[in-house]
Amino acid sequence: MIKIRIAAVAVALSFMGAAACFAANPHIGTWKLNESKSKLPAGMGKNTTVVYEEQKDKIKVTVDGVDKDGKPTHSVWVGKFDGKAIPVKGNLPYNSVAYKVVNDHTNDITTWKDGKVVWSGRITVSKDGKSRTVTINGTDADGKKYSGKAVYDKA
Repeated sequence: MIKIRIAAVAVALSFMGAAACFAANPHIGTWKLNESKSKLPAGMGKNTTVVYEEQKDKIKVTVDGVDKDGKPTHSVWVGKFDGKAIPVKGNLPYNSVAYKVVNDHTNDITTWKDGKVVWSGRITVSKDGKSRTVTINGTDADGKKYSGKAVYDKA
């Protein structure tokens, strides 16, 4: 009987620990682009809403925005923040993404189109959890380098 109680407590603590890990992730939630604080590269689309959701042991990232011509974009990525490229479903100018944890508030991100890096950057959530800044560096189709910064507010 004691062994069963100990096992039950251990299982309960494991679930509570796993829930605490996800709850503590400051990236989780809905983020809205703050255009007045952002410096987006000319001729590039913009992600207006980004949603991070827990999905068992993975994270689901849903991105909505507009492309460089103002047409709506939508994509969904589901994976772990382990640095491995995972295909993204949707109509963005890239078709796979890798996120890698730097620390509790920061992830690195790299995007690819057919195996070629499109852009890479860093995503940092503020200590108070109210804003998120994405800095990117890439090379356009003409070989011209660009950089930018997108600032998001927690919705």
